[in-house]
Amino acid sequence: LVAEIEKKITEAFEVFDRESNKTVDVREIGCIVRSLGCFPNEAEVQELLDKIEVEEPGGFVHLEKFLPVMTKVLLDRRFRPIPEDVILHAFEALDENKCGYITKEDLVKHLTEE
Repeated sequence: LVAEIEKKITEAFEVFDRESNKTVDVREIGCIVRSLGCFPNEAEVQELLDKIEVEEPGGFVHLEKFLPVMTKVLLDRRFRPIPEDVILHAFEALDENKCGYITKEDLVKHLTEE
């Protein structure tokens, strides 16, 4: 199981390893974690980064430092997605006309003004 998880993490990491040198830009970590089915908020991503030894602030993350931290996250089933019923309830709250959809304009309004 652990070997399977590590393989999955390595494959996701390699997608963002543009130089093929087992490192990624620290700003890519949130995307990598989310691509693995975990959905941390930005503060939780920062907590993960605190556990990983990052080369200089704003630098790079090495796979060998990322792998054990992310393996534990997946084994512990941390940062699970929000349940569908909660998302549906939020959608229904935004769908004021109860028409089953939200227009782009309404969504932009809700996200930027309210």
